Amino acid sequence: MHSIFHSIKKCYQLSVLVYLSLFSSELLAESVSDECILSTIKTAKKALTYDDIKKICSMEEVTPPHMKKGRIANRIISEKRTAFDPYVITPHKMNYILPVSYTNNINKDVYDTVNDWGDSLINTEAKFQLSIKVPLNTQKIFTRDDGIFFGFTMQSWWQVYSDGISKPFRETNYQPEVFYLSPLRYHPFDGNTAIVVGLEHQSNGRAQGLSRSWNRTYINFLFEKDNFALSFQPWWRIPESDKEFDLDPKGDDNPDISDYMGYFQLATVYKWEEYEFSFKGHENFKTHNGGMELGLTFPLWGKLRGYIQYTNGYGESLIDYNHSQQRLGIGFALTDVL
Repeated sequence: MHSIFHSIKKCYQLSVLVYLSLFSSELLAESVSDECILSTIKTAKKALTYDDIKKICSMEEVTPPHMKKGRIANRIISEKRTAFDPYVITPHKMNYILPVSYTNNINKDVYDTVNDWGDSLINTEAKFQLSIKVPLNTQKIFTRDDGIFFGFTMQSWWQVYSDGISKPFRETNYQPEVFYLSPLRYHPFDGNTAIVVGLEHQSNGRAQGLSRSWNRTYINFLFEKDNFALSFQPWWRIPESDKEFDLDPKGDDNPDISDYMGYFQLATVYKWEEYEFSFKGHENFKTHNGGMELGLTFPLWGKLRGYIQYTNGYGESLIDYNHSQQRLGIGFALTDVL
């Protein structure tokens, strides 16, 4: 009986090796370790598919020696393999769609000053965010796995349920940025650290009266351990000249934005089994104004994930930088944070 079982196991291992040989070019392209492949096959307690073996080896066995295992480290490794693949779009921040997003205090007054349709706005709308990034270098610059990236994030709030107006996009924010990311060889609490230095512009592309924009430089300090990540991102707003008159197309559209947005953002993410919990917040300790966002993603079916988002305070969007409200949305996450 033992010899029969041994023969079956050998046949299974041989069949998997033959199967893997058919995909050897793809495995080499993804830098999957041969030792990991053989070890996984020999120690497997159940039948594994090609995708199972690829996932185990690509995410566990090829972590560089200067990194500890963790969600951010795995993401950096995974993204580097497909960074220059023209058929792969690399996410930057979260990508999500909230078909239903309810606010307790929609900002009507700001629209009445321009086009008189503030009274037609309703508290329930749709919200979505799309965010991608593109690497700008192919070789290391200063340290291993560092890089310069161009990122672009777009957020929209859509009055899709309003009947009094033609269901417009109430607000859309555009955020291009250029940033440098480098893992650090500092591993407190046996975790990973990294630093990001960037320059970003954010605006809503509106005409005078509704126009909002600012430019910032920032430093983002990252820490991760296993399924937990922490981000502390202080920034400095690049000054703009004052307007000479109210509708002056030149000059600062929102000179007091730092009074509400503050000078930093703190964010955390924790992955527990198939659930991801996230928090981010900003605060101006002098004016005691700020805002926060809580998020929860959870599995639905296949790769589709559900997403619940709650925000409270100032600055959910540029048009609402000085308008406080609470908002609850539910929908779908196309990508997680980790």
